[in-house]
Amino acid sequence: MANPTKVPFLDLVTPHKELETELLDVVKKAFSNAGFIGGPMVEGFECDFGAFSHAKFCVGVNSGTDALRFAFMAADVRPGDIIITVPHTFIATTEAISQAGARIAFVDIHERTYTMDPEKLRDYLEKQCEFDAKTGKLIEKASQHRVAGIVPVHLYGQMADMDPIMELAEKYNLFVVEDACQAHGAEYFSKKDNKWKRAGSIGNAAAFSFYPGKNLGACGEGGAVTTNDEAMAARMKMIRDHGQAKKYYHDIEGYNGRLDSIQAGWLSVKLPHLAKWNESRRNLAHRYHELFAEVKDSVVLPVEAPWTKGVYHLYVVRLHDREAFQARLAEAGIGTGIHYPIPLHEQKAYQSLGYKTGDFPVTERVAREIVSLPMFPQMTRAQQDEVVSAVKEFVGAKVAAMR
Repeated sequence: MANPTKVPFLDLVTPHKELETELLDVVKKAFSNAGFIGGPMVEGFECDFGAFSHAKFCVGVNSGTDALRFAFMAADVRPGDIIITVPHTFIATTEAISQAGARIAFVDIHERTYTMDPEKLRDYLEKQCEFDAKTGKLIEKASQHRVAGIVPVHLYGQMADMDPIMELAEKYNLFVVEDACQAHGAEYFSKKDNKWKRAGSIGNAAAFSFYPGKNLGACGEGGAVTTNDEAMAARMKMIRDHGQAKKYYHDIEGYNGRLDSIQAGWLSVKLPHLAKWNESRRNLAHRYHELFAEVKDSVVLPVEAPWTKGVYHLYVVRLHDREAFQARLAEAGIGTGIHYPIPLHEQKAYQSLGYKTGDFPVTERVAREIVSLPMFPQMTRAQQDEVVSAVKEFVGAKVAAMR
């Protein structure tokens, strides 16, 4: 039987207690002026988060899923167009592709970063597709459908290797939408431009989720799209609000996908703390690295590639006998998680895509071994020591049993 929780997987109580007065002031403000949808609080957050993400425009929406879907629609995806992503991500990435009328194509991830492998992307584009120089269209050979875009997923707070992805996108006239739902504030060093770039500022657009457990989380659902394309931003504002350019004038058919003002106000309260929270996550991650150094032969630690400054939304390790590992930590009162145990190409929902086990070996291998350890900005050293002690005890017992 598991002991009472000593170290939760995630602490959503403490930061809200610390900011309680400011958060409740947002509610009082909304009550006083009945400004529940749109208005200054939403516009203020959009301005601030766009600036934080180093993007010219930001459009607040109802969720990260809406953010992805609306970005695809604003990129003028046509029914049957193919959008490429990875099978190691949450299903929202691919739901948004399908719900925008497009078709899903997968490429495998890199073994160490868990993000899109640019060489696997190159292989797909060069070997499975044909480029028509006259029309400027890339056509998948097997289906004869147009390939329209790429969705690199910045996973666990680490950014995908964007320079080669953007180079391929430019070569084949493909749009790029960053799935930055786990990467608020993460940065990428572009050798091409010789500077650091923030998640949300590189592709044609980027999607963010403000689900409560994110680095910047709402007190409910919320999302945003960042872009440097003014026309895309204007179109997404229409899409999120039933296709209205102004009330009751519907230029297109849209969705009810707005970010409400109270959530926007709460996010505005939290945003000034995000850089500090991210730095705390980085410090905790680096301390985990140091404390786990002696068991690194048994536990694969996360890698922060030299071209990224990660924000450690999750601290994900890999090891064999995951179930026993989680059970042992649960007995010690330590929470863990798995993100994500079943690759998307093996999900029942996507049987119709025709993929099979073995098509994406890196994803399949990683999915069997990953475990997320506790990671949150308010985590104390004592809590972290509890986690490390339990992990080392498990590894030590396994090693002793093999002798």
